[in-house]
Amino acid sequence: MTLSNTTTSLQQGLFSAADSLRSKMDASQYKNYLLGTVFYKYLSDHMLYNVLELLSDEPDGTLDQAQKIYEDNADDAELVNELRVSLGYVIEPEYTYNSILNAVNNHTFQVKQLGDAFNKLESSDQDFEGLFDDYDLYSKSLGSTAQKRTDTIAGVIQAIGKIELVKTSGDSLGDAYEYLISQFASESGKKAGEFYTPQQVSELLTRLTLVGKDYSAGMTVYDPAMGSGSLLLNFKKYGSAHDRVTYYGQEINTSTYNLAKMNLILHNIDQANRHLRNGDTLDEDWPAEEANNFDAVVMNPPYSLKWSANKGFLDDPRFSPYGVLPPKSKADYAFLLHGYYHLKHSGVMSIVLPHGVLFRGGAEGKIRQKLLENGAIDAIIGLPANLFYSTGIPTVIVVLKKDKQDRDVMFIDASKGFEKVKTQNKLREEDINRILTTYSARQDVEKYAHLAKFDEIKENDFNLNIPRYVDTFEEEPPVDVQKLVADMAGITKEEKETTDEIKYSLDELVGTDSDAQKMLDQLKDIL
Repeated sequence: MTLSNTTTSLQQGLFSAADSLRSKMDASQYKNYLLGTVFYKYLSDHMLYNVLELLSDEPDGTLDQAQKIYEDNADDAELVNELRVSLGYVIEPEYTYNSILNAVNNHTFQVKQLGDAFNKLESSDQDFEGLFDDYDLYSKSLGSTAQKRTDTIAGVIQAIGKIELVKTSGDSLGDAYEYLISQFASESGKKAGEFYTPQQVSELLTRLTLVGKDYSAGMTVYDPAMGSGSLLLNFKKYGSAHDRVTYYGQEINTSTYNLAKMNLILHNIDQANRHLRNGDTLDEDWPAEEANNFDAVVMNPPYSLKWSANKGFLDDPRFSPYGVLPPKSKADYAFLLHGYYHLKHSGVMSIVLPHGVLFRGGAEGKIRQKLLENGAIDAIIGLPANLFYSTGIPTVIVVLKKDKQDRDVMFIDASKGFEKVKTQNKLREEDINRILTTYSARQDVEKYAHLAKFDEIKENDFNLNIPRYVDTFEEEPPVDVQKLVADMAGITKEEKETTDEIKYSLDELVGTDSDAQKMLDQLKDIL
């Protein structure tokens, strides 16, 4: 992710604030404290700056000035109502971040003050319900005693309190927040797979759905396994709609769902444009309304997850057209079919899956054949191994459409286009652009891409394994026999010369006793 100078200083400040927690717990835990604190401060400061604009002759005043004005006018029902209407929430004067920070600085802070602040905000609006459930103020990880836990939380509040979160340019805060999420994913390793897709992969998935499309009038996007929401947010960055995007996302993990809600709010996504749900995408279809078919569907679901595969799903419109259900042991095609069902006729879907979906037989083979016969699969793109924090296996992007005029499939082997960064592989911008250019052109590129006709795929028994279509074999250069013979002769000559030198040296030696002389004579015989 390319960050502006403002965003860079923001993310540096935010990440340095994590130092007070790094020594106490794993990144998968302390992200909840740091990100939750950032989010609360943003909401609180945003409200106080609104108070300044409404009641002060100096709208560019400080947070301390805003706090004083707010305290003096806390009983003004008109002010409270105006804040609630414009912001969707109100934080009482004693629970603002500024008030809590002052308590920390005055050494009067109690953990209960922050806990009460969270509870009041969560109960004030359904949009904030459960957002701070993972912010365990009484966790032993924060310290062995109540005072140590209080000191740890106070340290976090002070560190974040030094940072200006509201008066930043554009999406600087949102981008810095997204950067923090990526850093936590990197530190958490395999534990991060559930909530973060590396930004370069996320960018590629998004841009694939936008090729040849003009959504300047607005668009709807859907991620049924949204994690932290990074995939959804890329449509604001790369799409032509920008602020006219309506986001739908579902996430089964409650903590991750809350993270996505925070992420979209900090990226200034209006409440009317974000429709997020905490639920099981496969077991309960959402959104259920037919009208909610999407211009773009993007997904990086958990790979080869077990699911119920209950026979009742054979009557589910997501799966019924295929006559079989994906196996219980592997839900890869269940996620794919769910997303494809919700795709508009004119839309595009891109999903990351393990390579097994390309060639496994049984029910998966039947589903794959049906999709190919219907012309649903538009492209297969092989990615490098070790791109994800959760797994080192190579993966594949499947691009699907409903309005294709043919049944051809574009195969791209992009598995060798990456750079190694520490222990992780990373797609470069040049790698992403090459994939997108090749996908758009739909022409063969030697040892990189092939446009396969339906008959060719049928001859391969609907097996989509990339090496069947893209030959990346590199021949060994021909051996120069004459040079090889000359080199061998040279080596033989050098060996003889060296042996002769050793013999000469041995002839000059005399054993110091009979045993030594005997060993010396044996060595001469060997040579």
